[in-house]
Amino acid sequence: MQNERQKLVKELAKECTTVDDVHEKIRDLFKDTLQEIFEAEMEEHLGYQKHDNAGDNSGNSRNGYSKKTIKSRFGESEISIPRDRNGEFEPRIIKKYATTSNQLEEQIVAMYAKGMSTRDIEDHIKDIYGVDISANTVSKITDKIIPLITEWQSRPLERVYPIVYLDAIHFKVRKDNRIINKAAYSVLGITMDGLKDILGIWIGENESASFWLGVCNDLKNRGVEDILIACKDGLSGFSEAVSSVFPQTEIQLCIIHQIRNSLKYVSYKEQRALMADLKKVYQALTLEEAEAAFEAFKERWGQKHPIIIRSWEKNWMELTAYFKYPYEIRRIIYTTNAIEGYHRQLRKVTKTKTAYPTDESLKKIIYLATMEISKKWNMPQRDWKKCISQFHIYFNERLNAELAL
Repeated sequence: MQNERQKLVKELAKECTTVDDVHEKIRDLFKDTLQEIFEAEMEEHLGYQKHDNAGDNSGNSRNGYSKKTIKSRFGESEISIPRDRNGEFEPRIIKKYATTSNQLEEQIVAMYAKGMSTRDIEDHIKDIYGVDISANTVSKITDKIIPLITEWQSRPLERVYPIVYLDAIHFKVRKDNRIINKAAYSVLGITMDGLKDILGIWIGENESASFWLGVCNDLKNRGVEDILIACKDGLSGFSEAVSSVFPQTEIQLCIIHQIRNSLKYVSYKEQRALMADLKKVYQALTLEEAEAAFEAFKERWGQKHPIIIRSWEKNWMELTAYFKYPYEIRRIIYTTNAIEGYHRQLRKVTKTKTAYPTDESLKKIIYLATMEISKKWNMPQRDWKKCISQFHIYFNERLNAELAL
């Protein structure tokens, strides 16, 4: 086999004097190989070889060829696809209505997943392979992943998730000749094994209790029966929705976001002093210590910054949920950094795109990027064995029901 290959290479090399000659020979070789595969597939379909008398009165026979120009990474090639009289034959290697090879389509999808626009992909394919593929064709090729997105978004989920994180990332999308802001709302779950998994992504304009109710019902319909702790940013309407669908779920509001929102109202000169007092609140060892520190904080800063005080008082229950847990669990739930890290990786892929033409195009790039990002999520959360043992103590009956299944 190796000798035959070397012989073929030597024969081709004799006829080539430039790189373009090499490309042309490879394209011809690609075309001739495809043709041989078509003939073999037709023979298998009919059950007899070409010109064999075994085909007489068999009920079906060859019926000439149809021409097609196929685009591959070797350039454009005109091929002849055999036909049968009953019109039943369809090549397996290149489908009847396909105009691009699988390899080229895979390259196009891979480039799209990296954040390249359809126009950039069109230019790149032309420069590298000498193939003219319109932006519309690129869009149609990437549309083939839409059924995969639908399947992924509706896949069955686990019965219990110890922790889920919720957050949103915003994009610009065209609608009715206008560019509007839309959010991709993500739900990242931590499984019983401590692994991260994106449970779903929902595109919407306005978050509300009814919106989040739809998200929670979607999770429940896909098999989620219980969430132990839900960690969120200041998402409007989420607490009411999750309490309706998962009434036992504890909610932890992200401390880091609360601090950032508080500092918006503080001058630069005061920030260091105010943060020193605020650290005594959220870094306290117990809830009682945090409450005492907050009383001291109010006495010092209450008159100057009543907005900050009101915000912490309003959200106190959700801000302090983590105090009942040991350090290993506190470290994971006091911030939504896990899902923010995922969003930062999404932004690396989408940052070159100023606006998306449709919701579907936004879903495609988010899905492809998510598949790439999640390939690296093969290690459990740090100290997860300690965390899960603590969860079994705090949520004994709920997790024992999971183990009993």
